[in-house]
Order: sequence, then structure tokens, then C-alpha cells
Amino acid sequence: MSRIGKNPVPVPDKVKVTVSGNTVTVEGPKGKLDFTFDAVLKVVVDDAKHVVRVERSDDERRSKALHGLTRALIANMTKGVTVGYERALELYGTGYSANVQGKKMVLQAGFAHSVERTIPTGIEVVVEVPNTRGNDTPAKFTIKGCDKQQVGEFAAEIRHVRPAEPYLGKGFRYAGEQIRRKAGKTFVGGAAS
Repeated sequence: MSRIGKNPVPVPDKVKVTVSGNTVTVEGPKGKLDFTFDAVLKVVVDDAKHVVRVERSDDERRSKALHGLTRALIANMTKGVTVGYERALELYGTGYSANVQGKKMVLQAGFAHSVERTIPTGIEVVVEVPNTRGNDTPAKFTIKGCDKQQVGEFAAEIRHVRPAEPYLGKGFRYAGEQIRRKAGKTFVGGAAS
């Protein structure tokens, strides 16, 4: 049996888990998420013990893989609707800035134009330090939401606008990410012969 799949998912208070057909729905204080699982699996909600179990019908390789995956996704959903997920990013570079205007994120990242990205439904962007004009402090912002996959995907999309480059370190990076820096070109003096 899958070591991950056999573990039951604890259901916290204030969280409601329902299964209808092949769709499991998790509803909590932070939002509502649903997931359609494969037909070879069965999701059982035990209200007496406040747990959710994932069971599989056979021992095929694909079924074993889906067993652990489905259990992990349901666990992520229960955590997302109670605690939520967040991903912090920093933008390094003189004159670079990040601002939120309504449902759009406006980025000044060294291009001749500003870059706008639409914030998906269910995602919240909190800007702690909006710009870096005139100093070395990076622009800092946090992407928050209850869907782990959606938060990570939007953070990766923002980082893709201008990934941190290795020479000066300018660009987007995740908070705490270390950029491997390279030495610039050096000049060796001497007369041409």
C-alpha cells in the first residue's frame, strides 16, 4: 500500500468535506475548493473520526501512484481552506517597482513599458514595500490564496517576467532564494605588441 495514501487526512473543525461521484469538495473559512479524482479510487469521509481516507480498488502501478497523489491533494485542500498558502517575492533593481491596481499587478522591471498581470480570482497580492527608487531595498510582496497550485503558478508567472540575473542580481526572486553570482568581465592592462 502507498505509505502516503494509507494515511488518513485529518479534517479540522470548521471544515466540511463532501464527496459526490468522483468530485471531492472541501469548504472552510478561507474558501471552497473541489477536485475530481480518478475512478479507480474511492474517497471515504468518516464524520465520526473527522478524517478522510483514500482507498484504491487494485494494486496496479498507476493506481498506486494516484493513491498517494489524491491523498496529498486532499490534504493540501484542507490546509488551504483553514490556514491558506502564501509565496513571498522580492524585486531587486534600481527603479524597479511592484504595485497592485484593482485586479491588476503593475510591474516596472527595467523594460521600456510597464508589465501588467491580471490577478486570478481567489488570489490576493499584498505589497509590503512597493518600489526601490533611489535605494537598495528590494520591492517585497506576498501572493496569498487557499489553492496551493494557483498560488505557486501565479508566483512563477510573476517571477518569469524578469528572473534574477547572475551578474548584478537584478530581477524577481523568491524570498530567501540565493542567486549564484558570477564575476563580471575583467580588464588585464598591458600594451599591445
